[in-house]
Amino acid sequence: MNPLFMLSAGAAQGLVLAVEGLFQEKHDIQLRASFGAVGAMQERLANSPCDVLILTETMIEEAIQNGTVLADSAKPLGKVMTGVAVKTGEPAVDVSTPEALTAALRAASGIYMPDQHKSTAGVHFMKVLAELGLEAELADRLRPYANGATALTEMAKSSEPGLIGCTQVTEILLIDGIELAGNLPKAFELASVYTAAVSASATQPESAALFVEMLTAKAQAKTRKSCGFEPI
Repeated sequence: MNPLFMLSAGAAQGLVLAVEGLFQEKHDIQLRASFGAVGAMQERLANSPCDVLILTETMIEEAIQNGTVLADSAKPLGKVMTGVAVKTGEPAVDVSTPEALTAALRAASGIYMPDQHKSTAGVHFMKVLAELGLEAELADRLRPYANGATALTEMAKSSEPGLIGCTQVTEILLIDGIELAGNLPKAFELASVYTAAVSASATQPESAALFVEMLTAKAQAKTRKSCGFEPI
């Protein structure tokens, strides 16, 4: 059988990888998934094969309106918070208040983050820096990558001490050598709801619907939670 193609926000990578094996075992269908910043995945939809699409709730609603996903196929995966990460073994940092976050960012030797133009967390983090008055001060310490998982993978490989990362909690939990220091303080909190849906251009819509069902099923509630998704 032909593989099932998926375009997905990087925030859902851990969850998809966690259930991929079970899906293949149960349905004998291989998954070919691409992960990245939501904006990049949205752009790829126009010219890439896609059976399953995972984007933010707002983006999926827009896709329903323009006819690029099947309206009755959309199902929410859950809510994802945006957090701050440190390397495993590094001293913990306090990011619980705007003042503590400011101090932690100023003390960081480098700040790893996803694309500041196309990713949910990257766009938001730049707004946080602007509100804290740190955008210019920390500009030369920002280290953006295509998505949060790539940014944190590079951060984990670095031998430089005092690094900080900011991306969505699901990506922080995914990467070995990285630990969650805490969510952004309430004043800057970002909770993003992600939704899975079947693409209108799907060549295997029935199989795509089965995968969406598995991702969102009650049986996978513990898996979603362990991957960083919170109930809506």
